[in-house]
Amino acid sequence: MSGFVEKPEPLEVPGLVHLHTGKVRELYQNEAGDLVMVASDRTSAFDWVLPTEIPDKGRILTQLSLWWFDQLADLVPNHVLSTELPADAPADWAGRTLVCKSLRMVPVECVARGYLTGSGLVEYDASRTVCGLALPEGLVDGSELPAPIFTPATKAAVGEHDENVSYEEVARQVGAETAAQLRQATLAVYGRARDIARDRGIILADTKFEFGFEDDGLVLADEVLTPDSSRFWPADQWQPGRAQQSYDKQFVRDWLTSAESGWDRASEQPPPPLPEPIVEATRAKYVEAYERLTSTTWA
Repeated sequence: MSGFVEKPEPLEVPGLVHLHTGKVRELYQNEAGDLVMVASDRTSAFDWVLPTEIPDKGRILTQLSLWWFDQLADLVPNHVLSTELPADAPADWAGRTLVCKSLRMVPVECVARGYLTGSGLVEYDASRTVCGLALPEGLVDGSELPAPIFTPATKAAVGEHDENVSYEEVARQVGAETAAQLRQATLAVYGRARDIARDRGIILADTKFEFGFEDDGLVLADEVLTPDSSRFWPADQWQPGRAQQSYDKQFVRDWLTSAESGWDRASEQPPPPLPEPIVEATRAKYVEAYERLTSTTWA
């Protein structure tokens, strides 16, 4: 069992129709047919959306995504139309709201990996492959790959887990031409972002993107290159052969699996609320990632 510990009721805003409640984002449609995406402070772990929020998280994700969209604008267009608040929207939406193009979304999580860890490491240890791609012997947790690889996944509903699939399966689902476009765009964006992050002392180990089509053109959508969608590691602490320090919600995962939480992940019981020190430490990591990447102080 998984999903929302306490599923929120979406706000009703005049002129907007609520479409979907995601793990982090609420999705609305305005009267012009554009999407209005609002990033909450919710956080998830182990396929549960937790009852405790991380203050400022939604704003950090939104502002960091906007910064990255600017860095990537010459590589691929993005879905952002405006950051202006819709009329009658609550004041709390400021800084966490994007008005976006309505796209024909591709039902694939486009993952790029430059380093071996996570589900990729599990598959590699079993078969020396990741999503069916053969990799050399001798790699360990945190190893840099000979070259970045495209390792797509299926998009899962809230409470379910994305599943890695082969490139051939993506081509079967969406067509060979679209699959090739997804791979090319994913690796191009990853390469640009990896180099930018590296210049700021951060390793971009892997990341995932979502794309949609506007007419016949591929458009980068959703959030991009945030601690929620990426693994960022401090370059000066990188040491292959062990789990790496990271700018994400690892504090949350570690506490939930500790004896202190009292939670049995294998049970059907929802996880408990997070203690304040875990909330503060997690927020600090998100802020640090934003500040190091953008060279801007989080206000």
